[in-house]
Amino acid sequence: MAVKKWEQIPLFDLDTPPVPEIQGDGPELDSEPTLFDLDDAAAAPESETGVDTASQVAADRAAPEADVEPETGERTDADRHGEDSSVSGTEPVVSHDKLIAGVETEPTQARRRGATEPAALPPAGEAADGHAVIVTAAGTYTPSGHTLTGPVDSIEKLDKLIRWATLTPLGAPAQIWIVGIEACEMLGWIIDPGSEDDVDDMEILRTRAAEELTAILHATLTPMLTAGWELRGEPGHVVHLSRTTGNFTSMVDIFIEPYVWTYWNKDFGWGNRVGDMGILGSPTAGTYLPDDDLPAAQELGRRLAWSAQHLGVLPGPTPARTGAAIVDKIKRDRTRSGKGIVVNVGGPVPPLDGEPRGDLEPALGWTRIPDLEELSDATQLVSIDQRAAYLASAGMLEFGYGKPRHLRGENALDAARQSKTPFGLWRVTLPPGDMLALPPALPLPHPHMLADQPVQTWITTVSLDALQSSIADGGIGAELDDLDIAEAWVYPEQGRALDKWAKILREARKVAVDTGDTAMKRFIGACYKGYIGRMVNPDMWTAKQMQHHHQPLWRAAIIAHCRWRGRRVAMRIARETGRWPLRTVTDSWVYPLPPGIDIADNSDALGKMTLEKSAPLTENITVMLTDARDTHEINLALKAAFTDEDEGNI
Repeated sequence: MAVKKWEQIPLFDLDTPPVPEIQGDGPELDSEPTLFDLDDAAAAPESETGVDTASQVAADRAAPEADVEPETGERTDADRHGEDSSVSGTEPVVSHDKLIAGVETEPTQARRRGATEPAALPPAGEAADGHAVIVTAAGTYTPSGHTLTGPVDSIEKLDKLIRWATLTPLGAPAQIWIVGIEACEMLGWIIDPGSEDDVDDMEILRTRAAEELTAILHATLTPMLTAGWELRGEPGHVVHLSRTTGNFTSMVDIFIEPYVWTYWNKDFGWGNRVGDMGILGSPTAGTYLPDDDLPAAQELGRRLAWSAQHLGVLPGPTPARTGAAIVDKIKRDRTRSGKGIVVNVGGPVPPLDGEPRGDLEPALGWTRIPDLEELSDATQLVSIDQRAAYLASAGMLEFGYGKPRHLRGENALDAARQSKTPFGLWRVTLPPGDMLALPPALPLPHPHMLADQPVQTWITTVSLDALQSSIADGGIGAELDDLDIAEAWVYPEQGRALDKWAKILREARKVAVDTGDTAMKRFIGACYKGYIGRMVNPDMWTAKQMQHHHQPLWRAAIIAHCRWRGRRVAMRIARETGRWPLRTVTDSWVYPLPPGIDIADNSDALGKMTLEKSAPLTENITVMLTDARDTHEINLALKAAFTDEDEGNI
């Protein structure tokens, strides 16, 4: 493999092996490498991004995690490698041994918990090289595993590493990953928030640790700030830095792996539960990095390279940010080519008269008490769910964009009568469920519907179409006149805005499934779930370049589509087997079944019903179900039956 130009400088190999005696007037063996003597003007050129720094910094102060790859000015690998960043007369000392050569291969605690075996997976590629660097106490490495330098034992050296490496963005700003607590100690980044044994609520410890981390970073980053770097937002487990040279601004994000736990949100976990920590995996699922630093760095490098290769972007600070980065990369490509849908503005919910509380289109959550005869021949409880349901719907739906038109009365009804119903919101009257010939063993077709009285509410176009479908197909067989459309907000343009996004994630997910890469499969799921979930929240997308990600109506349409598809499948299962579900949560359905009945789909396509889990219907569980006085007790019985509390694979 050819040595990259940017890899050829012995930046600070502090623990170099003995070197043969140099003849003549060679440098002293104990002198620092030449690069440390360079002043700023002689350092390698910064990565140029062409960002309006003032507005970016202001936006990021409001939402520190809102980091995106700039729209213009990204340099290619060819551009970067063409720069002369070498120092005349310096012999390359970069080792091309993989970073884990000779590392002990005993299973770590993370692997014993069920983490993916890196050795069983394809080795890290080079797709993230030149975009990210991994720093451990032993030295620095490319994501593909090649040694770059010795330890980074000062903030000044961290500054020089960043500027020397001239990393370029890839869907997200360039990244420096600090792996292991010893690497943090070398930089003075040590906190002592106390022990979890001393607090009743882990949130107290997390908050204290986050505050201490921010304080220590402010106290130690002075050399970098003096050298021209600027903080974007408050520093924490990710330190967002930017540096302006002339009209250009370069960005770099420093990820501090040992302290990721100090940042918990809906993507990462909540309460006392720790969930997926983005590309780092999940401690509870056993997919977090190995315990030892070098195996952890190797596995992190593999994941960074995997993300770069299969998603085309570096992972963002959260899975939702990674999903957004993929959207933005597609947006830039389409803008350059002039082909494909480009959405540049957000789609906030229009001002609605009588807006429903909570979600416009709530996900399902329903349980019923079974009849005794349903359990008499049942031997197992089976949970099926839609394979990657949200991702499937996102790729097939047409979404509206632009400035919506407000229609009333006949104008709204005329819009709904078009051969292709425009994307939008419709104020309809849902009839009482008891007036319709609906199956009693299923939830009502729309969560806003009531059994005993009509309800006027707002629904998306997806639900408008669903309600007009037959009862056998999951609807109520309504005519438009039956729904009494009073108002509508319809969008002037619509199309499959997320089709390519869904295709990239779908193909990446398939690679992860085919190779048994549990960590990356879970990461892909967290990316699309996180991104679609965060569409509803404008506070996530306050930076000017991010506001087009605020699309609550898109999210509502996706939820409505998944809900309708699930109901349609439940109707088909009832026709074919005579069996009805006991419970549904979002996209999963639980059935009591006798032997020999298979209700899962055989197809591998996304959105199809797959077997999620099954449990024997023991005598104890049967008694709990038959003695249940309400749906709460049914839920407790089902929870007792399924030891895995995962509610589905959205």
